Order: sequence, then structure tokens, then C-alpha cells
Amino acid sequence: MNNQQVTKYYALLGEALEDKYLEPDMDDDIDDMSIHLGNVLAGHTVLELGCGTGFWTEVAAESAQSVLAVDINPSLVDVARERPMAEGKVSFRVADALDLPEDIGKFSAVLVSFLWSHLNKKEQEQLLATLKQRLGKDVLLVLLDDSFVEGFSETIARTDADGTTYQILTTPEGERFELPKSYQSDSALRKRLGNVSKEIKIERVEFFWILTCRLK
Repeated sequence: MNNQQVTKYYALLGEALEDKYLEPDMDDDIDDMSIHLGNVLAGHTVLELGCGTGFWTEVAAESAQSVLAVDINPSLVDVARERPMAEGKVSFRVADALDLPEDIGKFSAVLVSFLWSHLNKKEQEQLLATLKQRLGKDVLLVLLDDSFVEGFSETIARTDADGTTYQILTTPEGERFELPKSYQSDSALRKRLGNVSKEIKIERVEFFWILTCRLK
């Protein structure tokens, strides 16, 4: 991924990445989104981009035929490998979602887990172009990301000349990072993806949203 700060921040965060899921008010939303994600990916051969510690990889693996979980951070992939998942059903690979290797394989679905909102507009376009080049058309694309929740989400610190918004985030050790972070409306998502995909559907709960579509 082009943004070195995002990569470094999540590498330093490590297993603490999942601390946000300990919020009691989030339990129902996690359950609802897990059920929805399971239904969407049932029977698919899935490429997951931005798997992190594997929290949502484990959810996807429950109904998918198979999952290749990819992250740019080797340390996070190591954490994800330790999760209890069906043997032989899930594999892992260290790779850049914006520069997928030619031998990545063939898949019927792509799950982008909490990565889309950390990409600026140029990187979002690069991701979509990469997926089209490597996987072809009619592949199911699933974007899973978080919504802005007052009192829980970090506020937007600034907006650059290209319209990319940024947050200031701090690791448990106190190191501060300014990272791209967008909270896009349904209409903005549809506009962003409309030229490259079809059959766009968006579902939202308080803490999360999920978009499904098929690449043209």
C-alpha cells in the first residue's frame, strides 16, 4: 500500500487492533454484520484484502468455500494464523492490496476489510483497477468498513486539496499518526463505484456498513 503511515500504525497496534470490538454497544452490530457477511460469502472462493488479525476472516470462513487472507503486515498475518479456523479452508499471504502479485489466483469474491476508508481517492481507483486486472469482471466485491459514531469514532482533523480526510490516531505507546480516513455516504459510495461495478447494494448498522457489487 502506498501510505506507509497506515501500514506502520497497524503494525504497531498489533493485537490491540481488536480492542475496538470490546465496546459493549457494538455486540449487536457485530452479530448482525457477521450474519450478513456469512450470507453474502456463502459458497464463494474468497480473496480477503486487509485481513489484519483475522477477526473477519474467521467470520467469512464459516460459510465460504475457501479464503485467502492477505495483509501487507507480516506481524498481523502471524496473529491471524493463530485463530481457530477450519483446517485447510483458510490460507494467508503477505501482499500489498494495491499491487497484487500476478499469481494471486482466481476467486469468485473479494472482501475488502476496513481498508477502503484508509485509501485516498487515487488509491481507491488503483485498488479497483488492480482487482479488475487480476480477477476480471463479474467477481463479487464486498466492502466492509466502519461508520462514524459520535463519541466513539475519532473526529476528522483535516481535509486536503484532493478532498481526502484525515484522522489523528495514537498507538497504546503514545505514538501519533495522521492517517487518511473517510466516512462515505451511500450516495458517495455509489458514485465512486458506479462506473466500475453493477448491482450495488449497501446495508448499514450503527457501527458498520457493507457494500456488495459485481465488477464490470
